[in-house]
Amino acid sequence: MSLPPYQQRLCNDNPQNHSDLRAVVINTSLKRQAGKSHTKLLLDVAGQIMEKNSVSVSHIHMLDHQIAFGVQPDMTEHGWDRDDFPALWKVIDAADIVLIGTPIWLGEESSLCRLLIERLYGMSGLLNDKGQSIFYGKVGGAVITGNEDGIKHCAMTILYALQHLGLTIPPQADCGWIGEAGPGPSYGDDAEGGPVGFDNEFTQRNATIMTWNLMHMARLLCRNDAQPSPRLYHAPDFRRGLPWQRDRGARWPVFISDRFISEAE
Repeated sequence: MSLPPYQQRLCNDNPQNHSDLRAVVINTSLKRQAGKSHTKLLLDVAGQIMEKNSVSVSHIHMLDHQIAFGVQPDMTEHGWDRDDFPALWKVIDAADIVLIGTPIWLGEESSLCRLLIERLYGMSGLLNDKGQSIFYGKVGGAVITGNEDGIKHCAMTILYALQHLGLTIPPQADCGWIGEAGPGPSYGDDAEGGPVGFDNEFTQRNATIMTWNLMHMARLLCRNDAQPSPRLYHAPDFRRGLPWQRDRGARWPVFISDRFISEAE
């Protein structure tokens, strides 16, 4: 699918340079072959917009890999014969933008999407060079497709998980397409008048807004080192009283990466 004229125009008229950004687009479709995935078609809209703006984009189709269940960085160290996730993690870790796509099944995201979130959670113990969450400085988004209700519910679940890990979620960080209630065509299926959903103004508008917001937020974070204060301290000894009770000048504390930060210091 090529971008429609208005999306092409936005890319052509953009004066900003995003060539220093990297994105990873992860498809958690249950289709064994990526080329048959309806979710991939909508993910490709976002991917093309980013590529048109010089963002380096990597694509991961989850079912192309054998990913073990678990919440440890490498599950071969915990009884599994094979786990491809450590190799995929290198791609995710290098990305500034993490975009996850899922189909809707029974109103929920796919089982592979939950597996991905669990494996990302398994990396939450890793810290950056400032002692913060390894996910700080990344931005996240969600793309949902299906022919039953659930776009907002699935996006809510995915985006909550990503922000909990430490990713930044910009405004309007999701898009989706669903058909009428009950059995029916999926996004991109052939139909009279063209592929289903390609001409849906709401879907294409939200896909455009989401992608530009992801790029804009990633650019702000990368170029301004916009991360929380790296001044980390050991957890306070609460037996001596809370820090702001012992020091009248202390401000309300902030907790980052399970370590105590006092803005007074």
